[in-house]
Amino acid sequence: MSKYLVTGGCGFIGSNFILHLLAKNPSARVINLDKLTYAGNPENLSDVSGDDRYRFVQGDICDAALVSELMPEADYVVHFAAETHVDRSLMEPGSFIQTDVFGTYTLLEAARQSPRLKRFLHVSTDEVYGEVLPTDAASTETDPFLPRSPYSASKAGGEMQCRAYVSTYELPVVIARPANNVGPRQHIEKFVPLCTTNALCDEPLPIYGDGQQVRDRLFVEDHCEALDLLLHEGEPGEAYNIGADNQRTNLEVAEFILDLLEKPRSLIRFVEDRAGHDRGYYLNSGKIRSLGWSPSHDFKATIEKTVDWYLQNPLWWEPVRDARFAEYYQQQYGKRLAEARPYTG
Repeated sequence: MSKYLVTGGCGFIGSNFILHLLAKNPSARVINLDKLTYAGNPENLSDVSGDDRYRFVQGDICDAALVSELMPEADYVVHFAAETHVDRSLMEPGSFIQTDVFGTYTLLEAARQSPRLKRFLHVSTDEVYGEVLPTDAASTETDPFLPRSPYSASKAGGEMQCRAYVSTYELPVVIARPANNVGPRQHIEKFVPLCTTNALCDEPLPIYGDGQQVRDRLFVEDHCEALDLLLHEGEPGEAYNIGADNQRTNLEVAEFILDLLEKPRSLIRFVEDRAGHDRGYYLNSGKIRSLGWSPSHDFKATIEKTVDWYLQNPLWWEPVRDARFAEYYQQQYGKRLAEARPYTG
């Protein structure tokens, strides 16, 4: 029997990972430490809420006393907890530094004092590399960090803490740098679920700038398989890119979603771009593929399965479109949509 301390397990990737882990490993025991910010949804784990292998603890990863209480129970730590939305990081960068950097430090400090710990898996992002254009070489794990948003800088800061604890204390940390995840249970502020739910409500789809920003969409189930592999086969002190080679522009993704839902492309609106918007990310994932992992979902399957989940689960996402989300949406997109350019494709 192995015990896993999962941070941020009520969020998008964290909840999918817990469901994956408990389904695949009957002997696993999971402690889910989550602060339950706006992006943490206990409903994500309703399927295991009565499972005696699962325990939920509401709390903050910055709470050193609580973290120190839970850490000695864990054989493995899987660290998802973070502020993750780039748009929000432009509004309130301080909360990103607090959670993503200081919170990671708090976990590492408790982990180094735990003789039981076998692995500490830190889930980072491809955005630490900064902007990568189609003419550039794909990012490898030894490339320098060039973050350009408060979000990506905070994730880079968390990673540097991890690397310091590997070098100084020989803590068995493995780092994952995934591409943009999509799939069930992702908060509707993110691009794919925002486009999907807006389309289902016959509302405009706001696309920043010219819509030619390129992202690699990684299906969350493929990501969970990769993380599970890294927990057991990843080399301590090493980082691993996790990409699906599903690169498409934001505009192409929005068009595909509208076509799937049989909604008019005229719902697309080109709005003022956000500050420092990276034009693209490209990952070389040869390192993790050499361990035997490869994605099971191409671009078409990734978006189709994601869109279908939102189509089938309005009782999940409709309550998320609450007054709090409406306030954020108005602040982020209200003026932009009022001045938007129409789709002419």
